[in-house]
Amino acid sequence: MKNILGRGQLVTLRDFARRRVLLAFDFDGTLAPIVRDPEVAAMRPRTAALLAEVARLYPCVVISGRSRADVGKKVARIPLRAVFGNHGMEPWRGLAAAQRRVAGWRAQLAVRLPRVPGVVIEDKGASLAIHYRRAAARGTIRRLVLDAVAGLRGARIVAGKMVVNLLPDSAPNKGTAVLHLCRRLRCTAAIYVGDDDNDEDAFALAGQAPLLGIRVGHARRSRAAYFLPGQGAVDALLAQLAELRCPGHRTA
Repeated sequence: MKNILGRGQLVTLRDFARRRVLLAFDFDGTLAPIVRDPEVAAMRPRTAALLAEVARLYPCVVISGRSRADVGKKVARIPLRAVFGNHGMEPWRGLAAAQRRVAGWRAQLAVRLPRVPGVVIEDKGASLAIHYRRAAARGTIRRLVLDAVAGLRGARIVAGKMVVNLLPDSAPNKGTAVLHLCRRLRCTAAIYVGDDDNDEDAFALAGQAPLLGIRVGHARRSRAAYFLPGQGAVDALLAQLAELRCPGHRTA
């Protein structure tokens, strides 16, 4: 992986910026810092201002693991072309079937997963997220959670940062969402920025489509070719994208 903000990488960013390029961003850990209580997660004011500026210059979307209604509230003031939730599932015609399957998993987990202080099951309708950030002995709890979800029928398990996600295995993902949005918005290339394992479906598109994958934080096994040093560097990336589309302009 190469630092997209490093010397010599500007030419790659410039090449994509000159195309009809879709800019797609995850929310938590990418546009907003990860916090102990996910309900209060929010973009910093500078990030929000830069994202709004970039969204006026490029077709810009957010594709989040949160429910679409939830993340939509957090980016409501940004002139985005689209907001997708539930790891790329919302909106999707198969949501009703996914919701029935998720309800079944929830009932099984009530039996399989013992109540542990600090472990919270977030029901997002079309998916479940089992958070254990507030639990003690998180390594032990992670194994407990993975044991509990193993064998759930039709479940795709995607582990993340202090969370285990359960998704319908036949559902769209962040990669299919990017492809759909490129077609819908008539984009010939895409830049996708994310920070976690559930973003790898989008990063994997680089092998089949013109996509620049940028992971927040270096990850040796990531399929993203580029990285940002940390979540705080997202502002620098947004500022650079604005500069490339409007040479000579300086963001506040």
